[in-house]
Amino acid sequence: MLKKYLIVFLISMVPLIELRGAIPYAVGFSLPLVPSYIVAVIGNMIPVPFIFFFGRKILEWGKDLKYVGGFFRWCLEKGDKARIKLESKSGHGLYIALLLFVGIPLPGTGAWTGTLAASLLNMDFKKSVLFVMLGVVLAGVIMLAASLGVFGAFRLFTP
Repeated sequence: MLKKYLIVFLISMVPLIELRGAIPYAVGFSLPLVPSYIVAVIGNMIPVPFIFFFGRKILEWGKDLKYVGGFFRWCLEKGDKARIKLESKSGHGLYIALLLFVGIPLPGTGAWTGTLAASLLNMDFKKSVLFVMLGVVLAGVIMLAASLGVFGAFRLFTP
């Protein structure tokens, strides 16, 4: 059983798969739901601080390099312009948008992508991690419901 929890933990750390793949795995192997959910959320959140701190740092470090410097500078400038534009339009709603981006389980969204975006937009670390975590929790609930067939049960009540 410990081996299966370790697999859930590791699957939830993989980019693009994250807990969107870990929770269906746990349900498929009939693991207890609450511990599996907690393990998947923890596994999904472990890379977040590293992505946040190193995403922008790598771009700042490489902006003066010969071959990739232009691209890195472009990414930093684009991120700064986007942050200013988004903050002027949405203010604190930017963090709600981050939560929804991470929380709605679609391909290409999730903790990895959301954290990288927050890093490139130079958003506040503590707020970003909090809203990414809330998004991961939301995505986990949605995936758990989908894996248990809750959404399929709604078809019974539609004509």
